[in-house]
Amino acid sequence: MSKPVIALVGRPNVGKSTLFNRLTRSRDAIVADYPGLTRDRQYGTGRLGKSPYIVVDTGGLSGEDQGVDPLMAGQVKSALEEADAIVFLVDGRQGLVPADEQIANYLRLFDKPIQVVVNKAEGFDHDVATSDFFQLGLGKPLAISSAHGDNVADCIDLVLSNLPQAEESEETDLDDHPGIRVAVIGRPNVGKSTLINRMIGEERVVAFDLPGTTRDSIFVPFKRDGQEYTLIDTAGVRRRKNIKEKIETFSIIKAIEAMGDSHVVILVIDGSEGLTDQDLTLLGLAIDSGRGLVLAVNKWDNLDADQRQKVKHELSFRLSFADYAKQHLISALHGTGVGDLFKTVNAVHLAAFKRVSTSDLNRVLEQAVLDHQPPLISGRRIKLRYAHLGGLNPPRVIVHGNQVDKLPQAYVRYLMNVFRKAFKWVGTPVSVEFRATENPFEGRKNKQLHRKKRGGEDDQFQAKKKKKQAKRR
Repeated sequence: MSKPVIALVGRPNVGKSTLFNRLTRSRDAIVADYPGLTRDRQYGTGRLGKSPYIVVDTGGLSGEDQGVDPLMAGQVKSALEEADAIVFLVDGRQGLVPADEQIANYLRLFDKPIQVVVNKAEGFDHDVATSDFFQLGLGKPLAISSAHGDNVADCIDLVLSNLPQAEESEETDLDDHPGIRVAVIGRPNVGKSTLINRMIGEERVVAFDLPGTTRDSIFVPFKRDGQEYTLIDTAGVRRRKNIKEKIETFSIIKAIEAMGDSHVVILVIDGSEGLTDQDLTLLGLAIDSGRGLVLAVNKWDNLDADQRQKVKHELSFRLSFADYAKQHLISALHGTGVGDLFKTVNAVHLAAFKRVSTSDLNRVLEQAVLDHQPPLISGRRIKLRYAHLGGLNPPRVIVHGNQVDKLPQAYVRYLMNVFRKAFKWVGTPVSVEFRATENPFEGRKNKQLHRKKRGGEDDQFQAKKKKKQAKRR
């Protein structure tokens, strides 16, 4: 048996994301006093309660039939269909409202166990807080405070008590994010969610023609050709001066954190708009994260021959500093070139975690120095003595030598390229760090000089002593 799945459902701003974070003991879901913040369904492993389970955070059901709300309702429906139990959250401060009754009628259609949970009940008598909600006809409501944790553990134990439990030997922790973790980043409305839906073959992430539709970083595990992946759909990142809502600032942080949580980053660029300064900023953040990098130029099918040539020239000219990253010309909407992304992601992941021996590193370093020696500093040649591997993802090479703090950046880049080519570290940045190595004979020479000096002084002292003794006789 797999872990039971519990879906959190309710109106906007009743505290679903706060409860999700409480149950998973995480901050995976963005929380703020802002209705309709969660739009996609977010998965997490329950860590509060007596037995394992999976909890799903869903978007608020407002009943509106315009704009993005029908798509959010589709996400809620998908979550309800795959859930084993439903936690229906209502607001204890507001009491029973008509929208709650509409949602209750909708939930009955799924024939799943439903637990009405009256949230925000701190400071209230629980019997008073729950009294109105008996009218829903869904059993005895339970009062909690997701913000303060009051009664939350009892609530989840009650929900789980009537569900089959997963056997421990068969547990799978979603928080481990199995397989290759791939963060999909890019400016708003460049097609990130559409690309993920195309890659996994289902409408798993809301794709809506409106910039900023995705606000949370959504983890989407799936398998392709026997390889496990976890795709991370991140919030669209826009310029700081265009950030009018505090919520969007949080989303940007989530996107940047997602890069650090990933193995490989796919930067999606809108080919119809060309390469923008914000794309370059995101590219810099991806490089700084140290993760493998793949560039996906989207909406390629909408460009004519002249536009394609212009974009290719711009990419070649302005992305020379990231020439190690392979570029793919794709159409996320129609699927053109999307399949090739997996081959590159696999190759980049393999390269980022490829181990090399110390002897091979030193052999390549020695040849690199023979081919192009480090410069002279104050008449003395910088010496690079030996190297070893200091880490992976990205590969980190530690080089020991003399005067290494004076090594020019041009020579550092030369070594990076030499190591990348020699060990086929494709698609991943290579970090080369330097350590100053002390002369092992320097201390020995000083000791010898000190002994010699002490020995000379002792000889003079003994000679004077013998003279004095001779005079006394």
